[in-house]
Amino acid sequence: MELHISIEGTRDLGGQLYRQLSDAIRSGRLADGQQLPPSRLLASQLGLSRKTVSDVYDRLGYEKLLQGRVGVGSFVQAPPASAPKPQHTVALASSARLARWEAAPRPLVQGPKSERARYAFIGGRATPSLFPQEAWRSCVLQALRQDRGERGNYAPVEGLAGLRAAIAGHAAFSRGIVCTPEQVLVTAGAQQALSLLGLTLLEPGDTVAVEEPGYPMARQLYACQGATVVGVPVDAEGMQVAQIPDGTRLIYVTPAHQFPLGMPMSMARRQALLARARELGAVIVEDDYDSAYRYEGRPTDSLQSMDLHGLVVHVGSFSKTMLPELRLGYAVLPPALLKAVQTVKYLHDWHTPSLNQLALAKFIGDGHLLRHIRRCHEVYAARRARLQHWFHGALAPWFELVPATAGFHMTALVRASVALDMAQLLRRARQQDVGLLSVAQFYHGQAGRDGLYLGYGAIDTLDIDAALAIVHAIVQQLAPSSASTSVASDSGP
Repeated sequence: MELHISIEGTRDLGGQLYRQLSDAIRSGRLADGQQLPPSRLLASQLGLSRKTVSDVYDRLGYEKLLQGRVGVGSFVQAPPASAPKPQHTVALASSARLARWEAAPRPLVQGPKSERARYAFIGGRATPSLFPQEAWRSCVLQALRQDRGERGNYAPVEGLAGLRAAIAGHAAFSRGIVCTPEQVLVTAGAQQALSLLGLTLLEPGDTVAVEEPGYPMARQLYACQGATVVGVPVDAEGMQVAQIPDGTRLIYVTPAHQFPLGMPMSMARRQALLARARELGAVIVEDDYDSAYRYEGRPTDSLQSMDLHGLVVHVGSFSKTMLPELRLGYAVLPPALLKAVQTVKYLHDWHTPSLNQLALAKFIGDGHLLRHIRRCHEVYAARRARLQHWFHGALAPWFELVPATAGFHMTALVRASVALDMAQLLRRARQQDVGLLSVAQFYHGQAGRDGLYLGYGAIDTLDIDAALAIVHAIVQQLAPSSASTSVASDSGP
């Protein structure tokens, strides 16, 4: 890569070169320790004599802006930091919109690892140590060999045919999805799928119905796209369909494992939701984010498999079953939406990186994904059992677990008869290196019953007992009278 220097005319050539290099070093554009091109090469690139370049290098060295190393080259030696030059700003026509984006919260953002609690009940994170690194590395190496012949070309917008077929087969096997590979759109995670659907289907002011409480990133995404987002309350059977307002164009739900409460949507409520969507002509976005892990009861049908009118988009993610940094997800689209959503994807980012697509296709095809899910299932089931042990035992006087059959988070609601200061609980727990999340943060309006959102994908099984022993000690201090009304005799491990 050539060093950017612009020489004009034929006068003061050395002075032009000196001023540009000096300014670049003093401004920080050339970083401390960065190597400059050899004088012979730079002279050739700029059409100067080698002596002119050497003299400039010598002058910069005298001023201690360059350091020459015999037999190695010339390296930038940045001067001590000085006050930055004032920038002259101009009022932008889009300043109001920029301010709204700056003020928008970033829900569920996780800070750097150094800031996390030792015992962290983080939601949505799998256990990295369980991931089969060697199997994935083998798939990536195979993908590199496959990709050699296509290197330099753009991939299909909808995704590589091999991966779409693998996803269709996997979704049919694990969730009963009824689709052809042609209906699968490969995306950069489930979040991109949600975004593409909003961009495709919504005009500014259109109504979107979301669960309340619900996934805050879906609510905020559609609001930022200009939609009017309406929270529809959930009960023990899921979204209360009768409260979906007239004029709704998009309905976002998590029927397999309601986020954040955890209960599955009942069959009667699913049928009612499909009927209401048909009445409205609305598209249902079924976010199936972590139902690959099921612990009890019979699997429930996906909404997509029950849909007879092409109204349901099934959105899936590999962030929960594999690793979130891979940014791989998919949407199973009804035929009526295929071409339009593909066009939006094309304009959005053209296609998802093909190397990861090739590797994932082989990872699924060779059976690594199913084996990995089965291995994780055993680990998560053990963690889930420890949570149940505590919340059906020592913590039962204060909390009530919401029944959940899938995923890797549970919710424990504060009992109606208990006066517990949740803010104090979270603060004191964090002081003792226990990271907890409150259910209240997932409400957009006035929160209902508060409680604890307990993700167990990222906490070791043995750490759960230590963490919940701390929580138990804190709630005894905050609401001691509740212990006398214990609904269970078990006092913990």
